[in-house]
Amino acid sequence: MTTAPVALLELFERLGTSEKGLSTETANQRLAEVGPNDPAPVTHGGPLREFLRFVRNPLVLILLAAAGISAVLGQATDALLIASIIVVSTVLNFFQAYRSQRAVERLREQVAPTATVLRDGKWQERPRREVVPGDIVRLAAGDLVPADARLVSCRDLHLQQAALTGESAPAEKFATQDPATLDLQSPCMVFLGTSVVSGTANAVIVKTGAETAFGDIAQRLAQRAPETEFDRGTRRFGILIMETVFFLVLFILLVNLSMHRNPLESLLFAVALAVGLTPEFLPMITTVTLSMGAVRMAREKVIVKHLDAIENFGSIDVLCSDKTGTLTAGAITFDRSLGCFGAENSQVVKLAVINSAFETGIRSPLDDAIIASAGNDTAGYTKTDEVPFDFERRRLSIVVAQDGRFMMITKGAPESVLAVSSAFSEDGEHPLDAAARARCVETFQKLSADGLRVLAVGHRLLDRGEGVRAADESDLVLDGFLTFRDPPRADVKETLAALRRDGVQVKILTGDNELVTRRICTEVGLDGGRIMLGDEMDRLGDSALAATAEKIHVFARVSPGQKNRVINALKARSHVVGFLGDGINDAPSLHAADVGISVSGAVDVAKDAADIILLEPGLGVLHRGIIEGRKAFGNLLKYLLMGTSSNFGNMFSMAGASLFLPFLPMLPTQILLNNFLYDLAQVTIPTDNVDPAYIRKPQRWDISIIRNFMIFIGPISSIYDFITFYMMLRVFQANETMFHTGWFVESLATQTLVLFVIRTTGNPWRNRPSLPLTITTLVVVAFGIVLPYLPLAHDLGFVPLPLAFYAFLAAATLTYLALVQLVKGFLLQRFLAPKHKPRRRAGIRRRRAESWASAR
Repeated sequence: MTTAPVALLELFERLGTSEKGLSTETANQRLAEVGPNDPAPVTHGGPLREFLRFVRNPLVLILLAAAGISAVLGQATDALLIASIIVVSTVLNFFQAYRSQRAVERLREQVAPTATVLRDGKWQERPRREVVPGDIVRLAAGDLVPADARLVSCRDLHLQQAALTGESAPAEKFATQDPATLDLQSPCMVFLGTSVVSGTANAVIVKTGAETAFGDIAQRLAQRAPETEFDRGTRRFGILIMETVFFLVLFILLVNLSMHRNPLESLLFAVALAVGLTPEFLPMITTVTLSMGAVRMAREKVIVKHLDAIENFGSIDVLCSDKTGTLTAGAITFDRSLGCFGAENSQVVKLAVINSAFETGIRSPLDDAIIASAGNDTAGYTKTDEVPFDFERRRLSIVVAQDGRFMMITKGAPESVLAVSSAFSEDGEHPLDAAARARCVETFQKLSADGLRVLAVGHRLLDRGEGVRAADESDLVLDGFLTFRDPPRADVKETLAALRRDGVQVKILTGDNELVTRRICTEVGLDGGRIMLGDEMDRLGDSALAATAEKIHVFARVSPGQKNRVINALKARSHVVGFLGDGINDAPSLHAADVGISVSGAVDVAKDAADIILLEPGLGVLHRGIIEGRKAFGNLLKYLLMGTSSNFGNMFSMAGASLFLPFLPMLPTQILLNNFLYDLAQVTIPTDNVDPAYIRKPQRWDISIIRNFMIFIGPISSIYDFITFYMMLRVFQANETMFHTGWFVESLATQTLVLFVIRTTGNPWRNRPSLPLTITTLVVVAFGIVLPYLPLAHDLGFVPLPLAFYAFLAAATLTYLALVQLVKGFLLQRFLAPKHKPRRRAGIRRRRAESWASAR
């Protein structure tokens, strides 16, 4: 983006605004004209377009073409039946998925990014989508820049704009009244896609939405979203089904054509088989299951920004987090003001008040605690400059003027302030020699070992009030220490135990020193005996760190970059890593983790980077969210296992029957109806209960489990199908129509009722299905049994069956369910039984065995 130089007042006139901002009425008019401020809007195109998306399914189009050909050839009944089944299933699919998607969007709006906008002369928090050109916005540390804007005023403003320019270091920005080019290199311009690292500013919005510099990038990113583990699993499942369908259908079509059967009927039969084997309700079941999981998670105060994050959330086996607000209550209170050697000293907190009151960078709870306890007395002092906090220096300096003298006041981590101090204040100023330095270190280490958070405060007189840089933080006089209390959360010990029980390791990554960290970890039951420090981490290579990170649970004095290294090291060891963070420095780690988790009170940068937002802080709500994620994914896998195993068995039976029967084993319309009723029974799977044992371990995609389930369980269905063929032909002397009817009823009953067995890894009566699932399953089976006696039976090609058939059906169904239960138990035992194999193979077997639990 490059434009001719333009002065600020000229820009105000061009945008029809002023330093007082816009009125609400004007802003609403502009929003209607330029559209929402979204660089890559998700356009659904309305209900009709969504419905057409479902109709564009290749199998649906083939069936519609087949229905049209049937109608032209005079087979009006078949054409009508095929079209009716397609319409009903598509409408049901669309309605459920569309309603669920809208429910998720309403949840997502709860955590939509906001901007502080000057409207009607008052500062207001408005959704970022409502920001328009001409708006005056206020920026502070942690804020995302809501759109491209020209600075009106600013103070010590530094922005992270790596997303646009690739610069790793924050860029300093200045406000100027002089003409300036409105491009990326302009120091008076800020852009959407960047974030405020430190300082404050007011800016006038110049461009919004797709017109921003970030708009083109965002459009490309929206088109090429990175593939998640959930996406990979779905894709691999689709490939498995496609390969199976292709070979089975091709075989059956060739057999029927070689036996000189009607080509059109053979084609319809093959296409119907393809539909029968394909879980065409998978998109709907996926959306409904995950969206219902999102709604349940919302009740547990967990908002999911992306549906596929639910599967990753439930798969987390390592959770990395800071200790503040996670292990501790996050309600930091000021404790004491101490001199360098531990004596009470009120002068230290007075200096800290000046530092905290004038700070415009990253405000922390420690600043709020200082102001709340000691007031905001800065009378007689005027701020002239600031050296913002950063996570490498771990300190912040304010330069103030008093009576013509300039003084720098610095506060920060004790080690950091001590490192740049050359004197200490204790009944006067004294050189900070080795002995005094050792006493200072002993003082703050003792305080830290007591579980107190400690800040050091120092000062230095300067000969100037402006142009101060980090290099000027030297030769300080150490004034003393401030201590703060942040007690452990009341429920954290029990929550950590529950997470361990459910297969989630918690690792603490904190910038605090190891003494206070060890004290807190010990109090809450975490293993703080071995703590790795950031300096120690820097001496390890990536592979060595990966091996060490497996064993260590606490990392102290770590920088944002070191947090990233730990997360990537754990991911390299095949862990699914969640990271919980709420600060500016947490954004890179939130991106790096498999699941980024933040809280509603976090800075905008952290919330934007996160996949999951907790409406309440603490591990308890996060644990409940993980459990809901596992339940949602567990119900989704039930559908996959049911569909592949039962459908594969039926298709295998069709292929076998085609070899020796003089007629088609079932008419195409009957296959479609059978498949539709079967899928209809599973629509309520998202409401089902999940085995308690399933949610005790993280679960992950494993296509081999689905394939093996299809191979081992599916043929059991075929055995009973062939028994049915024999009974119909030899015992009941059935003609073609009765044969179709008998197999239709038997196939529907067995493959539908087996859901009660496959849905759980244990005994079906111990973990009962949900009421909606029970009702839909039994209603579908009952409808299939009475269907031959209904008026439409003749048009469907059905005839009444002898009563003896139903006695056979009852016996076949009961023994079939019992046999599936036995084989299922054998397979589970085979995968779960311990084997004396190399460790790597044992790990693979364990993960596969855990994935078998998805049958529940």
